[in-house]
Amino acid sequence: MERTKAKKKTERLQPPHQADEYHYTVGWSEEDRAFIGRVAEFESLAAHGRTLESALREIKSVVQTVLEDLVASGEEIPQPFSKRRFSGKLNLRMPESMHRQLALEAARQGISLNQLINLKLTVA
Repeated sequence: MERTKAKKKTERLQPPHQADEYHYTVGWSEEDRAFIGRVAEFESLAAHGRTLESALREIKSVVQTVLEDLVASGEEIPQPFSKRRFSGKLNLRMPESMHRQLALEAARQGISLNQLINLKLTVA
């Protein structure tokens, strides 16, 4: 009986997502003279390293620790972008004059407004 109680105390709940499932970027910071790793789903987290690889390793380690802490405290864990579903639909508001200008441009090109906006977003 005591063995099972001790085992339960030492067991830690596993996060629903692993650090490798999140979206990372690493770039050079001239100001810090180091590579800085960031994770899109946790905007406030960053880690640095002497090399690109070490910065990526560091930020992944930080994320894994944060995930474990969030599970332990019962807090919500952000879903990785890789696991999120996107409908492909986006409701966009713009000034009437821009809408008119884009509609005219689409008409001149013989394509739909949706196709024109997708084209512009792809080229940008």
